[in-house]
Amino acid sequence: MAPKVLVSDKLSETAVQIFRDRGIDVDFMPDLGKDKEKLAELVGQYDGLAIRSATKVTPTILEAATNLKVVGRAGIGTDNVDKEAASKKGVIVMNTPFGNMITTAEHAIAMMFAVARQIPEASESTHAGKWEKSKFMGVELTNKTLGVIGAGNIGGIVCDRARGLKMKVIAFDPFLSEEKADKMGVEKVELDELLGRADFITLHVPFIAGVTENILSAENLAKTKKGVRIINCARGGLVDEAALAELLKSGHVAGAAFDVFAEEPAKENPLFNLPNVVCTPHLGAATTEAQENVALQVAEQMSNYLLTGAVENALNMPSVTAEEAKVMGPWIKLADHLGAFAGQMTDEPIKAINILYDGVVSEMNLEALNCSVIAGILKKANPDVNMVSAPVVAKERGMKISTTNQDKSGTFDGYIKVTVVTEKRERSVAGTVFSDGKPRFIQIKGITVDAEIGAHMLYTTNRDEPGIIGALGQTMGANGVNIANFTLGRADVGGEAIALLYVDEPVPAEARAALAETDLFTQIKPLQFDV
Repeated sequence: MAPKVLVSDKLSETAVQIFRDRGIDVDFMPDLGKDKEKLAELVGQYDGLAIRSATKVTPTILEAATNLKVVGRAGIGTDNVDKEAASKKGVIVMNTPFGNMITTAEHAIAMMFAVARQIPEASESTHAGKWEKSKFMGVELTNKTLGVIGAGNIGGIVCDRARGLKMKVIAFDPFLSEEKADKMGVEKVELDELLGRADFITLHVPFIAGVTENILSAENLAKTKKGVRIINCARGGLVDEAALAELLKSGHVAGAAFDVFAEEPAKENPLFNLPNVVCTPHLGAATTEAQENVALQVAEQMSNYLLTGAVENALNMPSVTAEEAKVMGPWIKLADHLGAFAGQMTDEPIKAINILYDGVVSEMNLEALNCSVIAGILKKANPDVNMVSAPVVAKERGMKISTTNQDKSGTFDGYIKVTVVTEKRERSVAGTVFSDGKPRFIQIKGITVDAEIGAHMLYTTNRDEPGIIGALGQTMGANGVNIANFTLGRADVGGEAIALLYVDEPVPAEARAALAETDLFTQIKPLQFDV
């Protein structure tokens, strides 16, 4: 059956058509997001929910969304989505961080021009018939130094545009390498140097409490060059607005242009009504092209996930590209099977999960594979857990997750080994993916096996002695259980041995009881796998 998506905010008809063209059933209800009760009533029917900012995805909505797998936000901000509650429910939250990059960067450049040439005040004066030509003496951008705080996606575009205006660009960004800075044609500097040299300063960093919060504090603003002009089209809270207002009044700062404010909607602000301060109401992404781009992008991302498992721009799960999903699909399934085996075999509280990646798999998206292993382990206690919710649940239970990756070390091109640690013991299982794309178990408790994985399996341990195969075969036959595959393994002659049976249906309790009565087996465990 085709996945179903609800569009509860105003997305373009072109974006809605993308869902239809991809074979997804879509209901377009652009005003539903404003009606919380009606949304809660209907949302349980859908696999995906596409929104803008009007729809509030609260714990109540998520509780009602019994089939929901993904929420897609057309835009960057996801303050209207309870991401913690979504993660616990196993719902992926996606945004579209790249659809409005150019628009936001262009707005920053426009604001820089506006404050350099006092355009808003000159326009207002001219509309009033004053013709105050000598009052509005601006400055050129050519040959001025632009200090860019944050040279990522949007900041990088601003750097490129500024260089085209023949500005000298310096950038402060801890994540910007010297090599990348050279390619961008910018000079990488520390923050204090930027503050002291820049004629214009523009901010392009996210708001992170205690990190970028008030990055232009009163102390840092005091370090700026006299006559500096400051532009903020990134996030409110990056600049101490009260301190900036005092420096504007004193003339140390020649002008400012702000699109974002510490409190929004901004009805009052220290920067309001000051000379040569340009203010706009958070218009950074407000162009027709940007709104269309993010709508199309979220439709593509949600369709890719629902149809192929590709995860793009997720905020609560590792991203997996469509190309990765094709290659990693069998390995993700193997990771789930290994986790499921370890989880079903473990009855005590789990302290730690150690995961080893060997060979070709060690070069894959390990974060996504980790999520699959953890989900498999936890399914025994919580069948609804998935790759999204698993890390949250594991953290709540105090499980420590560790990973190791290594070059090819054995017969197989690659394998995964999962070890579960409890107070009493460690239990390990390893597997690989054969060339036919089918996952296999290759080692259990250090014993080499070659076991095909089926939906219904039976695991037994015993002393290595004659009669085991006969007892298993006769007992299964007597109870009407057909064996599809039979795997044996042992540590040493006469030592511990194991058997793993792939059967066509669950092994009934009577058959397990009959095996126990033979006194040949030290452990008899039915297993289930989602194949």
